[in-house]
Amino acid sequence: MLKLLSFMYPTFKNVHLKFELNGKYYSYEDLNDVAYSFIKEGEPYQQALGVFLLDWLDGKDYIVVQTSGSTGAPKPIKIKKQAMVNSAIATGDFFNLRPGDTALHCLPSNFIAGKMMLIRAIILGLKLDVVSPSSKPLIDIGKTYQFSAMTPFQVENSLDDMDLLKTLIIGGGQVSQFLKERLKHKQVHAFETYGMTETVTHIAIKKLNNFSAEKQGKTAFFETLPHVTVSQDKRNCLVIDAPKLSDNKIVTNDVVELHSKTTFEWLGRYDNVINSGGVKLFPELIEQKLSEVIKQRFFVTSLPDDQLGEQVILVIEHDGLDTVEVSSAIKKLKSLHKYEIPKQIFTLPKFIETKTGKIQRSKTLALLNR
Repeated sequence: MLKLLSFMYPTFKNVHLKFELNGKYYSYEDLNDVAYSFIKEGEPYQQALGVFLLDWLDGKDYIVVQTSGSTGAPKPIKIKKQAMVNSAIATGDFFNLRPGDTALHCLPSNFIAGKMMLIRAIILGLKLDVVSPSSKPLIDIGKTYQFSAMTPFQVENSLDDMDLLKTLIIGGGQVSQFLKERLKHKQVHAFETYGMTETVTHIAIKKLNNFSAEKQGKTAFFETLPHVTVSQDKRNCLVIDAPKLSDNKIVTNDVVELHSKTTFEWLGRYDNVINSGGVKLFPELIEQKLSEVIKQRFFVTSLPDDQLGEQVILVIEHDGLDTVEVSSAIKKLKSLHKYEIPKQIFTLPKFIETKTGKIQRSKTLALLNR
């Protein structure tokens, strides 16, 4: 527990005395005026922040948020505000965030990851600057920050400015091998996150660079935040026990390799598993390997096959790409097992996405039949 919280555990009605929003302190009562100002006079990203602030200040003990829709139709769910406070404290403990630390908010506030950036600042006493959630949020910033959160796409477009950040968490999509390689020599301490709307953003963290000498060359696993433990169901899917975030255990569709009650390796989505000739293949693991030679956006999936049952295919977001050249580069990959090599390669000019920019695989795959 942070020293500042040792005498009183904060509730969702508390605002830390060190909290600042765009360079100015606001009390709990002041935030109501800030919210209306954002909604009436702000840019779209500020309006979204204002709407969330009004929800936070409405006197109810919960907010209603939309799930991302990456694996099904988006749906509204209730999240307790105290769970969001608890999540903020757990993140603060894990990363040793202190009152007065600076933070950059560059995510959409319509979704849980963006909402939590504000709540962390309010509860932990961070000095938060809010900028437009663009593809290049660090451009023209001109100052350094101790903490920020971005999507993989934002990180890829901000690599030249990464040294402006001390600690960065990356979520909202899988971090490619290509991006991991690019982050190896950056000073920023970068972490991949695992979580979902139902878990009030991330519940586990995986370090991506700046490893200590004894951990060099070793596989990094996801490590859970304080007060979170994990197990598996009969499908080998992750089961999350986070009593400070949810009243019930959360059963996921994420297949994992469990290493302890607090560490695991993510293999892929249960509903994405490909059974090709009796061999179970995880598209997400194949994608990690393929990212070494494919720089465009892509995903691995399957089509029915008379002999194999399912055949592995590759779909790339590009118009007019030389697939023969891509196929040749793939076959040279030593990390790729023979069963993992795509039998066919397709290209599409544009993928179908969720509102948060995640690829909708099934809907995008259906475009091939049009």
